[in-house]
Amino acid sequence: MATYCLTVARLQDVNHEVYNFLSSAGAKYGVGFWKPGSGIIHQIILENYAYPGVMLIGTDSHTPNGGGLGSICIGVGGADAVDVMAGIPWELKCPKVIGVKLTGTLSGWTSPKDVILKVAGILTVKGGTGAIIEYHGPGVDSISCTGMATICNMGAEIGATTSVFPYNHRMKTYLEKTGRAEIAAVADEYSDLLVPDQGCEYDQIIELNLDELKPHINGPFTPDLAHPVSEVGAAAQKNGWPLEVKVGLIGSCTNSSYEDMGRAASVAKQALDKGLKCKAQFTVTPGSEQIRATIERDGYSKILGDVGGVVLANACGPCIGQWDRRDVKKGEKNTIVTSYNRNFTARNDANPATHAFVTSPEIVTALAIAGTLNFNPETDYLTTPSGEKFKLEPPNGDELPSRDFDPGQDTYQHPPADGSSLKVDVNPQSNRLQLLEPFDKWHRNDLENMQVLIKVKGKCTTDHISAAGPWLKFRGHLDNISNNMLIGAVNSENDAVNKIKNHLTGEYGGVPDVARHYKSMLHWSPGIWEGDRGIVDKTNLKKQGLLPLTFNNPSDYDKIRPDDKISIRGLKSFAPGKPLTAVLKHSDGTEETLQLNHSFNETQIQWFQAGSALNRMKEMQH
Repeated sequence: MATYCLTVARLQDVNHEVYNFLSSAGAKYGVGFWKPGSGIIHQIILENYAYPGVMLIGTDSHTPNGGGLGSICIGVGGADAVDVMAGIPWELKCPKVIGVKLTGTLSGWTSPKDVILKVAGILTVKGGTGAIIEYHGPGVDSISCTGMATICNMGAEIGATTSVFPYNHRMKTYLEKTGRAEIAAVADEYSDLLVPDQGCEYDQIIELNLDELKPHINGPFTPDLAHPVSEVGAAAQKNGWPLEVKVGLIGSCTNSSYEDMGRAASVAKQALDKGLKCKAQFTVTPGSEQIRATIERDGYSKILGDVGGVVLANACGPCIGQWDRRDVKKGEKNTIVTSYNRNFTARNDANPATHAFVTSPEIVTALAIAGTLNFNPETDYLTTPSGEKFKLEPPNGDELPSRDFDPGQDTYQHPPADGSSLKVDVNPQSNRLQLLEPFDKWHRNDLENMQVLIKVKGKCTTDHISAAGPWLKFRGHLDNISNNMLIGAVNSENDAVNKIKNHLTGEYGGVPDVARHYKSMLHWSPGIWEGDRGIVDKTNLKKQGLLPLTFNNPSDYDKIRPDDKISIRGLKSFAPGKPLTAVLKHSDGTEETLQLNHSFNETQIQWFQAGSALNRMKEMQH
């Protein structure tokens, strides 16, 4: 408890101006505010707001966590959320539907996390793009409501628009335990509308037999590199990954339910009873104040602490890089195992040499006790201080607390009856917050001779485009957070990260530094995003006045050279369904012409012409 209080106090001190802004904005505009210490928003949504059949959008990629309660919850950009709050309809290109049919029953060391780890291995980080993942089949009933939420949460790692489970008795029980029995009764009444239609067809079907599913661990450096736990030790030895587990981390929005903590505690108690503690460092991140208070009341926190764990604040914490790690130096090769959702390079601790693996909380706990990746709790033995060998029994944990949840501290700020006279608190001198200035309008001409900033090689996820970790403190300050633009992307010219050539000076520099120089000298702005497979075509980019385009022929991406100048033509007659043309001017004097596709509709074209969706909203008010 002392560690928890200290951490929250530190957060309040470091982030006070952000919290003051959120509190004052909420009060002025009649919106409630969950104060620091409340927990991760996805857990708050599951405990308070999600319900079967609701459609909800949130400004984070793991918003689909609510699918565990039969909700259609979709992660969107901030501009989309602003539109909805302003009463403007939200739109989405109709997604495909991938069906995952579950048969059999979860048991033993196999957990809900293993379902999505296995699916990620099948579909990869791109396989769910443009699709909703719909889980169904008799195996669903063996998964708890919070377990379903875990599976839906990590659907973001396969690119899915969202994931959802059909309504069942596990959801009903969870609703009742979280004070929403009336909603459960209504869901029962309309349950036929909250399950797959009879005879429905899917664009793709994946079948998993839960009786045969084994515990999995995915990584390193990508959440779709799937291994059975029984095989990861051999894979590590073969590939030169460090076998020693330096840190085990459980919790986060993905796996911090009461059931998760109970199963982890059951593993920890077995070790304690034999006189063992964790060989690795071990951290516990409760997903909400309600979970923290309840696991403390029921003794789970003490068990996890006694085995060597440190309970952190109710927050995302190391999952998004909020980790002041000091046990290894930056650049030092090491292995960590987490129950989080993402493990891209440097995500958790800003160290590109950290080999991060994602798995279930109970497997993390077992590996932290063993201190090595080369340990399979289903078959391998641990040794007590007296030399006795013993094998861990499969974990167990109650799905929900028998004594109901303990809400803990009251961390919710209700909005006042009338906040119209209040002011929103933003310090003009702040380096954390910056009021947004309108973007420039389109100049009514084609875009000519634009210098390529960077041609990216390999994966280019949101983590590569705009890294999290220490940069999150600038998410309310556009100018400052722009200093992380594409710093994680690999430059095709030299295979380096954050090292590109400034074609005005001939010198090499960081991506943001070169971009700022181009902007000052050429009035250049990064307005063209080109996806070689069409996966970067985002509505959120369009709302910022950017021009997301895809190649008609994906292989045309290879024709672009890092020192090219590109003209985009056809903008004067920009129309839905009408391709644009790119003219590549190479440094050797040759030119090539390519066809570029887009998915702009009439409204979105107006956003581009106005400079942004917000600019267009303002125009429509006059």
